[in-house]
Amino acid sequence: MSDIKIRAGMKGDTAEIKCLMNHVMETGLRKDPKTGQTVPAHHITNVMVTVAGKTVMDAQWGGGISKNPYLALSVKGASKGDKVAVSWEDNKGEKSSAETSIS
Repeated sequence: MSDIKIRAGMKGDTAEIKCLMNHVMETGLRKDPKTGQTVPAHHITNVMVTVAGKTVMDAQWGGGISKNPYLALSVKGASKGDKVAVSWEDNKGEKSSAETSIS
């Protein structure tokens, strides 16, 4: 099971892509209330979205993004049935990806 949920559909001549990414997104600044120790940073550093094999977004993120980030974007030039792929990598080297087709 992927850590990413994607929905993609056409709205006129534009593809609307919506993603929900399951990730803790720790900044490295918060302290554990029980131990008083700083919780180590663990956040997504790179997000890539491709439509029909073409990169439409390549973003570098940091600790300022909220837990379980939601991403929405619009892409012109896409067609119904095109494959949408979303992937991320975090600062600990963990990766996740998911694919869907535009409906």
